Amino acid sequence: MITNGVRRTGRAVATAGALALVVTGCGSGDAGGASDDGRIPVVASTDAWGSVLKAVGGDTVSVTSIVEAVDGDPHSYESTARDGLAFSEAELVIYNGGGYDEFAAQLASEASDAPVLNAVELSGHESEEGDHEGETHAEEGETRDEGHGHGHGGANEHVWYDFATVATVADAAAKELGKIRPDEADTFQANAEKLTTALGDIEAKLSAIGEDNPGAKVIATEPVSHYLIEDAGLDDVTPDNFRDAIENETDVPVAVQDAVLRLAKSGSLAAVVNNPQAATPVTEELVEAAKRSDVPVVDVTETLPEGETDYLGWIESQVDALDAAVNR
Repeated sequence: MITNGVRRTGRAVATAGALALVVTGCGSGDAGGASDDGRIPVVASTDAWGSVLKAVGGDTVSVTSIVEAVDGDPHSYESTARDGLAFSEAELVIYNGGGYDEFAAQLASEASDAPVLNAVELSGHESEEGDHEGETHAEEGETRDEGHGHGHGGANEHVWYDFATVATVADAAAKELGKIRPDEADTFQANAEKLTTALGDIEAKLSAIGEDNPGAKVIATEPVSHYLIEDAGLDDVTPDNFRDAIENETDVPVAVQDAVLRLAKSGSLAAVVNNPQAATPVTEELVEAAKRSDVPVVDVTETLPEGETDYLGWIESQVDALDAAVNR
């Protein structure tokens, strides 16, 4: 049955579609949605989304994030029996979707009867078509995507950096947690609204970067920073064929690599935005060339750094680093 954008399935693999919220069967565990310590057990594919669940659920939830190490790669992560147990015991599941964390999609479809939130589906980006016609930049000798998009199905899947999506996911999580604990529904909703308000403040700070530095150019070593660069109003001059080769783990053409290195040395870049979790010899050479040319390098990661547990703190620290780099 489908009502109000909610899809319900059994344990079989959920079929693809445009609906944003996938709900499977009845809740697992106790009827009151409690773990042994009375908290609601919830599971997230990565600590990026786990930290969003924590912000909404507070001390009422017990969050298990499957991929949380700074050197973890959700694209290639292989799930374990322990992961399967976490999914089977969860009262709420969230994963990124868009092909980013397929292990979690599989675990959710096979092991969990809990509500499942797919962030990419909630974002609406999955249905977007990427514009790959590109525009030519004479100084680069390469082409780049006008919309800077990337991802499976033409959209960029790194939606935990898309603040509108995070707000939507937080609201959906609050609603599902409220069904599990009706007495605390208002608290969950208030927490989601608080998160959304704080995201608005961070977004204003991000937008000001481009407003204060019109035409500022950056290169990204990997598309994880797409939404941050876009919302900052910066000009992403990363060549398409460089970006695609890095993301698809194929060889970067020599001519493209040379063009990127020339850009790093040209003095025309405000910053290089680097994903250290997707480092290759090519991206490392780019980062070193930037540093030698006194171009700031800003690290943007896929999971929270060691010692950080707060989503807002993590995001704001990266926005501050980008701001400092471009405004130096």
